Amino acid sequence: MKWVTRDFVHLDRVASPWLIQRFVDTEAEFVFVPWGQEETRPSDATPFGMPGVALSSHDEHGTTFEKIMRQYALDDPSLRHIATIIQAGVDHVLHHAKAGPDDRWAQIAVGLLAISEGIMLLHDTDDVILKASFPIYDALYANLHAHALVKAKNLEMPGYQGLGPTLPTRFLRQVLKASS
Repeated sequence: MKWVTRDFVHLDRVASPWLIQRFVDTEAEFVFVPWGQEETRPSDATPFGMPGVALSSHDEHGTTFEKIMRQYALDDPSLRHIATIIQAGVDHVLHHAKAGPDDRWAQIAVGLLAISEGIMLLHDTDDVILKASFPIYDALYANLHAHALVKAKNLEMPGYQGLGPTLPTRFLRQVLKASS
């Protein structure tokens, strides 16, 4: 199926195509229309991340990412965490919200924003920006999902024991493999 959004994708409109392709429509094809020319969008494409559509841009009803989760009844704790991160990133950009020392999700959002902007600087087209960004969202999801499984199974993470992330990372890989 075709999906359409405005060009110059960033954070919410990068996370949303990732969500669509990974959890809604594995064959999704994305089309981009220039800002201010949303009415030129293809009629055979599902619009998202633009004003006046069901899966509209972030507003008082949430981010586009959250709207897609609601529309397609995606009830996954790790996706809910990503939704929180995306909202924190939007709040940071639009409302100059600061990430406090105890606000893990906002801290991740600030880092994700920096990576997102860096990818936009390295690549010229929205298609390539999505292609370069999806592995980052895959990695974020894998991390959140592994930690959610540890919590759900009431497992205990091993300590670092002076070996850096070796033991915890191996443990999380085992948890992920056992769940698939």
